[in-house]
Amino acid sequence: MTDLTIQTTTAGSLPRSPELVAATRALDVADDGFTLIRTPEYDRLAAAAVTDLVQRQVDAGITIVGDGEHGKAMTTAHDFGAWWSYSFQRVGGMSLPPADAPMPEPVRSEPGKVRLTSMNDRRDWVAFAEAYGDPTSGVLLGEPPYWPITTGDLTYRGHDAVAADTAHLRGALDAAGLTDGFITSLAPGSAARVGNARYGSEEEHIWAWAEAMREEYRAIVDAGLTLQIDDPSLAESWDQINPEPSVADYRAFLRTRIDAINHAIEGLPREKVRIHVCWGSWHGPHTTDLEFRHIVDLVLQINAGDISFEAGNVRHEHEWKIWRDVDLPAGTRLLPGVVSHATNVVEHPELVADRIERFAGIVGPENVVASTDCGLGGRVHPQIAWAKLRSLGDGARLAAQRLGG
Repeated sequence: MTDLTIQTTTAGSLPRSPELVAATRALDVADDGFTLIRTPEYDRLAAAAVTDLVQRQVDAGITIVGDGEHGKAMTTAHDFGAWWSYSFQRVGGMSLPPADAPMPEPVRSEPGKVRLTSMNDRRDWVAFAEAYGDPTSGVLLGEPPYWPITTGDLTYRGHDAVAADTAHLRGALDAAGLTDGFITSLAPGSAARVGNARYGSEEEHIWAWAEAMREEYRAIVDAGLTLQIDDPSLAESWDQINPEPSVADYRAFLRTRIDAINHAIEGLPREKVRIHVCWGSWHGPHTTDLEFRHIVDLVLQINAGDISFEAGNVRHEHEWKIWRDVDLPAGTRLLPGVVSHATNVVEHPELVADRIERFAGIVGPENVVASTDCGLGGRVHPQIAWAKLRSLGDGARLAAQRLGG
């Protein structure tokens, strides 16, 4: 028998303590209506929360830990972080529309000219309008907030906030005796899904976001940490386009988004960058999700050493087979989700091990890091989230025993 370790990680958001949630809700909001005014007391509480979170991950068997997105906050009552909306507070050039401004009219897509529709016009939501509108269904979604729009030149202004993020995680790593962890940051294409009243085209808007966010990317890596770029827009946007585009047109639509990521991470060590792709973590049917096989080659063109993707929920678990036909670039690792945010059922360690072994049998165990499908914070109860992480750790150890024997 040989010694073998299957590394484990998460995809980002993890449950926040009630104290941190309460402290976040108590923060004052700046005159712009969406920027939270952090205080030294809040930052001390956040640092302590990250230290506790990292140790809990280690205890659960997670070997590549993150800060759980604890440094990202939003101005609504949500307690599961702000993977997207945190960017409003860190990038200047946005403002809230007037309170009496009408909601934008849904746009329509055309062959050769793919465009996103409104948030309420997703094809999955339309197909299952009865379920989404039923408060007893378990898939009910609230009204979307009134997001800010780009009205001026986009510039990064989150230097103090990202410095706090990196300092909190570095301190937590030191306390746990670890050397590396990861922090998530928003991809240009996902960021640019806010309204645009400044730039002449969608492409210009995305590239402006790339220029702004590259400062955050650099700050994370310069702190000796790993950068995870969150870009659900690569797969999830398919469902926000009406009518459904051709796959060829959609792939062309993604080209700008792929190029913008690569521009923004240019010069960063490939092994310090991971990309997270998902289909949106809301609880719903997801029948209009795009199959990963249609875009996996484009995702692999991103200059990232690790590829994080959903592989544990029942809509995408079967897609492990696509990796049989993919030439994995040298130095690339897969971070498949093997426990899911999409169910309250806690995966059995045997099932977790089975899922890990599928990927290990294709790309080799050294190229597999077992992960969560997406963020667990706010998607399942905290007690269930931690049980899932323990099952992830147990399953990885079991898979290592099997593969090493």
